[in-house]
Amino acid sequence: MTVTAAPRADEPPVRLGVAFVPTQPPETLRTLATTAEAAGLDELWVWEDCFKQSGVASASAALAWTERIRVGIGLLPAPLRSTAITAMELATLARLFPGRFVPAVGHGVQEWMAQAGVRADSPLTLLREHTEALHSLLAGEEVTTSGRYVRLDGVRLEWPAPDVPIVMGGVGPRSLALAGELGDALILANALTPDDVRAAAETAAAGAQRSGWPAPPVYATLIAATGPDAQARLDAELPQWGAAPGQGVGAAGDARAIADGVLRLAAAGATSVTIQPLADEPDLEGFVHMLGREVRPLLADG
Repeated sequence: MTVTAAPRADEPPVRLGVAFVPTQPPETLRTLATTAEAAGLDELWVWEDCFKQSGVASASAALAWTERIRVGIGLLPAPLRSTAITAMELATLARLFPGRFVPAVGHGVQEWMAQAGVRADSPLTLLREHTEALHSLLAGEEVTTSGRYVRLDGVRLEWPAPDVPIVMGGVGPRSLALAGELGDALILANALTPDDVRAAAETAAAGAQRSGWPAPPVYATLIAATGPDAQARLDAELPQWGAAPGQGVGAAGDARAIADGVLRLAAAGATSVTIQPLADEPDLEGFVHMLGREVRPLLADG
C-alpha cells in the first residue's frame, strides 16, 4: 500500500474540500477549481456519476488549472474501465501533478452498470481483482493474472507511479471491509450521519487490521447550505441523495454551523470532509470563499 501525501503545515486536524457536483454543467468546473484554490481549501473532488461527467477528464482539467489544491475522483466504477487503461491514466496524472492527485475506485451503482452493459455477477470480486492489479501496475510490477474478471498477460507500465494512493469507496459492510483491506483510504460514497461515519470507519479499520494495516484515512461528505433559508433548502434536497430531513445529515446556517458539522464528522473518524453544495446554490463562488476563509479557520480552533 502507498502512503498518502503529508498534510500541509498550516492545515487543521481535518482536511476541508469542496465537491464539484454533477448537477453543475462541466463548463463551470474551471471557476470552481480556481476559486477553491484561491479560498485556501485543501481538496477538490470531482465525480463520475453515470451518465454525466468523466472523472478522469474533469480531474485532468482541474489539476491543470490549479497549482496547489489536491484533486480527487470520487469515484471510478471498476466495471466501466479496463484495468490496464485505468492504471495508465492514473499513473500519467500522478506523474504530471505529483502529490496532488487522489483517485478512488468502487464497484459502481449496479443499476447504472446494467444500463452500460457491464454489470458483474460479483461486484466485490471484480473490485478486488481490479484494485490488486492497479496496486501492482502502479508500483511498476509486471502483472500476469487470470481472474474471474481481470485478465492481464505480462503487462507492465513504462511510466509507473508508485506513490499515488488508491482510495476505495463502499457502502455495505463487505465493501467497507474490502476498502480497509486493500485501499490506502476509504471514501464514503454518500453523505452520512456521524454515527454512520463512525460505524463505517470501524468496519474498514477491522478489515485493515485483519490484513496487518493501520486504520485507513476516511473521506466523508457534508451537504451544506448557508443563508436565511438554508435549513429549508437543505431539507428539500436531502431526499435526492438518499437522506431524509431531521436525521442528522448535512449542516445549515452560518460558518460556525458548517464548521460544527465538519467537526462532528471528524470526531466520528473522518480525516477529510468534502462540502457538497446544494444544486440551487445561488452564489457558488461566494459559498466556496466562505468555506475557505471562514469555515476552515474554525476547524483549527475546534
